Amino acid sequence: MTEQVVLRFRRGTRLQYDRVREQWFIQAPERAFFADPIAAEILQLVNGKRTVGAIINQLCQKFAAPRETIAQDVLRMVQELADKQVLQTA
Repeated sequence: MTEQVVLRFRRGTRLQYDRVREQWFIQAPERAFFADPIAAEILQLVNGKRTVGAIINQLCQKFAAPRETIAQDVLRMVQELADKQVLQTA
């Protein structure tokens, strides 16, 4: 996974907020994953148009953390979700 890649949710998969539990989760065909607050921040920026690098830049502006740290975390997470067939390249 590189910063130049544009990601989107796979067909039938989406990020949804559960108001009862007050928590974000990823809804996929026949399965669901709870998204921790950091994952939810990242996934809310996935829109099929924005590159991974642009997502990292937006998170750097929002949070006071080194870009290198944010980039490592984002790249690791999106790769894991791509491996689980939640995300794919646009």
